[in-house]
Amino acid sequence: MKPMNDMHEELFHPWGTVTPAFWGSRQEERRPTEQPMTPIPQVLRGRLTKIVATAAAGRLADAAWMAGRLDTDVTAEHGPEHLDTVHVREVRAHLAYLAGDHATSLGWYLHTARLRATVQGPGHPDTEEATRRVYSLWRAFPDADAAALGTELLGAVTDIHGPQAAVAHRTRRRLQALVAAGEVGSVAGEVGSGEVSSGEIGSGEIRSIT
Repeated sequence: MKPMNDMHEELFHPWGTVTPAFWGSRQEERRPTEQPMTPIPQVLRGRLTKIVATAAAGRLADAAWMAGRLDTDVTAEHGPEHLDTVHVREVRAHLAYLAGDHATSLGWYLHTARLRATVQGPGHPDTEEATRRVYSLWRAFPDADAAALGTELLGAVTDIHGPQAAVAHRTRRRLQALVAAGEVGSVAGEVGSGEVSSGEIGSGEIRSIT
């Protein structure tokens, strides 16, 4: 069950299942009032499409190897602070998510969001979409992983957009709820084992972060 303070917040969907058609549809999916996303060069799009198709066929290890090789090639040609490099590393983030490696996936997504902030600026629509996407991805993690990785996410979105940004508020609120739920669950387990008395629970020992 979602915490009550998250029930009415605006939701931003992560990529979900990426198909080869995704790379040709990103422009069309944006609202007319938004600036268009920076286009992906045709040659790069072709290689990314092959990687995504390989992953969709269930060959995640092969797709990860292909993405790593492409990352090496693109970085050698353009350097790390280039949008082509960002595109490739976003795919690496998605592949890690598909493999169930939430920590690596989040790390890659935050890395690319920071790169976009450097290359395009923190207020660019691409950068804002990148941080919304990684927030939504984090929301989809199991609670234990989300709680462990939430501080890293909060630090990144705060660095990029500032502590008063909506995505920072949402992350902080969700992280507080996860930590509070974890503390309640831990104390409940101790009560069940006889290690904590009901009086101790009533004494206000359960705390949440602020």
